[in-house]
Amino acid sequence: MTVEDGRATQMRGNPAHPYSRGELCPKVNRFIKRVHADDRVLHPLIRVGAKGAGEFRQASWDEALSLISERLTATVADHGGEAVLPWNDAGTQGLIQMSCLDRRLFAKLGASRLSGSICGNTAKAGTATTLGSGKSSDPLDVRHAEVILLWGTNTRLTNRHLWPFIEEAQSKGAQVVVIDPLKTMTAESADWFVQPLPGTDVALMLAMMHVLIRDDLIDHDYIANHSTGFDDLAEHVASWTPERAAAECGLSVSDIERLSTLYGGTKRAFIRTMIGPEHRESGAMFFRSLACLPVLTGSWTVLGGGLSRSVGSWNDVNIDDSVYEPVEPHLTRQLHMNHLGQQLTDPAVGVHALFIWGGNPVVCLPNAGAIRRGLSRDDLFTVVSEQFLTDTALYADVVLPAAMQIEQFDVVPSWGSFYLGWNEQAIEPLGEAVPNTEMWRRIAKALDLHDPLFDLDDLALINLAVHGLDMATLRSDGFIRLSIPEDVLPYADGNFGTADGKALLRADGLVSVGQPALPTYIAPPMSRASSEYPLNLITPKAHSRFLNASYSAHHGALEDGPYVELCVADAEPRGLGNGDLATIANAQGALQLTVRLSDRVRPGLVSIPWGWWGENANVNVLTSDVDTDWGGGAAYSDTMVQVSRTG
Repeated sequence: MTVEDGRATQMRGNPAHPYSRGELCPKVNRFIKRVHADDRVLHPLIRVGAKGAGEFRQASWDEALSLISERLTATVADHGGEAVLPWNDAGTQGLIQMSCLDRRLFAKLGASRLSGSICGNTAKAGTATTLGSGKSSDPLDVRHAEVILLWGTNTRLTNRHLWPFIEEAQSKGAQVVVIDPLKTMTAESADWFVQPLPGTDVALMLAMMHVLIRDDLIDHDYIANHSTGFDDLAEHVASWTPERAAAECGLSVSDIERLSTLYGGTKRAFIRTMIGPEHRESGAMFFRSLACLPVLTGSWTVLGGGLSRSVGSWNDVNIDDSVYEPVEPHLTRQLHMNHLGQQLTDPAVGVHALFIWGGNPVVCLPNAGAIRRGLSRDDLFTVVSEQFLTDTALYADVVLPAAMQIEQFDVVPSWGSFYLGWNEQAIEPLGEAVPNTEMWRRIAKALDLHDPLFDLDDLALINLAVHGLDMATLRSDGFIRLSIPEDVLPYADGNFGTADGKALLRADGLVSVGQPALPTYIAPPMSRASSEYPLNLITPKAHSRFLNASYSAHHGALEDGPYVELCVADAEPRGLGNGDLATIANAQGALQLTVRLSDRVRPGLVSIPWGWWGENANVNVLTSDVDTDWGGGAAYSDTMVQVSRTG
């Protein structure tokens, strides 16, 4: 960051960083304009109009804090501490600004606790069911692979920095296979694109296991020494012939045979997946089943083999954020973050005060219509910490001005590499904006709440949780590798995170939570389509400039959309052509969007890009808030809709 006279004037990627190599993601390469945007929230605001109307007046911090203290104190006195609900997500990145002092503050209020996850936890839980841990291969080791399966991940768009490592392997002869229900830009760069029907991936995995075992493309020694349940699994997948899976997946038998033998033909077969596939009712089962494949082939034993998803589970090697937890157990009720609409519209739940930071739930959560209705309640007191007046902030009683990344200190754990980043404060916060840590200190003081952590500055809070690293090097260089060997083979000698150190091809513990012990295919809602709602809606991240709801406001004009994408086979019977206006509806809500005819989607599947602000642009007015099988996620992609001509 170049700073001139206290103002940020230029932002560049660090060419010395081993992963990003100096490239900025498109969503942040206009970050300085965002910092200095005319519509940024720079002062506390208090609502003066109807909720949702966006009518506020500027207030002082003292006035805003006084109102917050008065209303929270009254809520706790009248309804108990559990009537207060804190809701946050990852809109602000970093160890201490994302969640730190808030944990102790809300514990002292006796507030409800947030559970579940928009993304990540279901993938981790599914993977850990087989491996005993969320840890997987180093993504950068994809460059050593001979076969690369990009399964349910649009890497070129949403994981830009990894793509050059894939290209490196491809230049040395690696075969890149993309497996996805949507023909993405990544699929267009692959050597082979496999397009199963949405939600049928586990059937494909079971057929692959069938072929691997049938054709003896497995590592008998590795299986015997480092796994349990192989005989049961082999018997279970015996009926999952390529013919059976082909009927479920909408693929040819020959493609399933080819994929299986390609994968089983080398130990240097690298599977890369990310969070997209978890957004189904069987989301955890996807990852649980996928994690069995490298166990069968023994590909964990070589660089360029194994399975890679988010590396967030590795950060605990050098970070212990449990130091921010309350000293005394905080055992109040838990409310699922993905069910916010249900909680705010159900009087029996009894949420009377809501505090939101680091997220825009009206846009990023399913069942957005219910969230809007809940936020409109006159008896709900809502505080939102934000940088802009988002769809969520429009409903706030108080909006507090939040600092941006370059205006605060933090360390930033990575989900994509083994490098911890240092977030130096480059400029002072504009206006009266403050980092989240300072916001919590001010609110705690207003509420007369005391804790030793509230007296620590941000650098002290960071040092409290980060251990085993040279902090001076981290701060001077801007990044440092976690205390992990250069060659990462987490399960080469077994040592899985299970009780006996063996991978669980049969996981008996799942039975206690109502799930089958063996990898099991459950047909997706698309197979149960009704005449009323016959089409399966998916909501991919289709934009390079805003991959999450925080960036939509100022990058939206640079993107094309939103729109509804259909194939000709589904559009013609509905009298729809390219550019027509269509209504997409189900029992939860409706949108009116322009039609885009495309061969990227198969019959029965429609796609609307995710992340747009505005009531008639937000696809989450339609999406399902049904839970995933385990892991606490939401089944966005199991949404069924009807599409019809408007007017």
